[in-house]
Amino acid sequence: MSDLNAFDKVSLLRLAFEGLADDELREMASLTRLCSYPPGHVLCREGANEEILYIIADGEAVITKRIGEQEGERTLRTVKKGEWVGEMALIQNAPRAATVCATTEVTALEMGKKDFEAMLSRSPSMAIDIVRTTLNRMRVNDQMAIRDLQHTNKILRQLDRNKLEFIQVAAHELRTPLTVLKGYVNLLKSLAGVKGDATINEVVDGIIKGADRMHEVVNMMLDVTRLDSETLKVIPAPILVKGMLHDVVSELIKAAEERNIEINIEHGETVSLINADPSLVQKALHHVIINAIKYTPDGGKITLSSRSVLMDNNEAGVEICVRDTGIGLDAEHHKLIFEKFYQVGGVAVHSSGKTTFKGGGPGLGLAIARGAVKAHGGKIWVESAGCDEDKFPGCAFYIQLPVNPLEKIF
Repeated sequence: MSDLNAFDKVSLLRLAFEGLADDELREMASLTRLCSYPPGHVLCREGANEEILYIIADGEAVITKRIGEQEGERTLRTVKKGEWVGEMALIQNAPRAATVCATTEVTALEMGKKDFEAMLSRSPSMAIDIVRTTLNRMRVNDQMAIRDLQHTNKILRQLDRNKLEFIQVAAHELRTPLTVLKGYVNLLKSLAGVKGDATINEVVDGIIKGADRMHEVVNMMLDVTRLDSETLKVIPAPILVKGMLHDVVSELIKAAEERNIEINIEHGETVSLINADPSLVQKALHHVIINAIKYTPDGGKITLSSRSVLMDNNEAGVEICVRDTGIGLDAEHHKLIFEKFYQVGGVAVHSSGKTTFKGGGPGLGLAIARGAVKAHGGKIWVESAGCDEDKFPGCAFYIQLPVNPLEKIF
């Protein structure tokens, strides 16, 4: 171990705190003690409530911070002779923000919290030194964090592109055999021997239903890749809002009736025409209504309404609201549900049925709805008091579309 008597406290403190006068250095030296520690000793432990300021007199220590379960610990910096650690926890009366561990034999001057606070109150020079050094450290840590975030974002963007490319390839690869399968099954269904056998007919109908569902999922996969890659072409045409809502509901009314869910439509008096891509707007509404049916219990109610509104920048628009009496949605999910593949709840609830109560799905419907609305220069959001499977507060999905988005799009 080091000879502690060989250290000159005042000289060491002069190196650590350049702005202090000799009398301040001597006073501070009288309030400290020298201690020596072996390699691997933890001077400060992240999350612990400790009340010691350490000034390194000899040796080196490393400062690390735990980032997460998978990332582990991140090395922030190495401290050497004349540097000090542990001041932030003392100033803030907070647990240690990082761990400081000796990498070699370390000798340090130690000062308790009360003495440290007393010195700060009596010595403006020391306070200024600590503030300046602490701010410099924070700036360096911020720059390091920014670089890490930039690198991580770059990797995430690449992974997202790779995922989209895989989805696109997989969707195209699945489409051809599905088309062949549906063709052969329809041919089989037309054979006389099959027509006269109720059992075989039921089996064939089940195959057709499953193939249709797979084909729908494949089309959703292709839709989401086009929306994400911004290659989707918007072809606007005049749309009668009232008629469009009735058309979409007519396609889903059977699914709602099977669950004894009532669907009502209400229109504002001034709602008439908008210029938009009929296919994209219908897809957006289809997926939002499907979502409402899925999370509304049997016997519930869904209300569709439309009204004229002024959008951002006082632009004329129409607002369509899909309100349900379902289980509702917690605030933490309000934005995330529009991300592709996002699922509320566990995978265990996944169901192949499109409108099964609380059933899962590929997690693409609301992402497609957002993409279709965004392509028109509109916006979509959800409002809900929270998730409650006893009181059923429900959700209200809002879609706003500009009346004439041509200049905005093109």
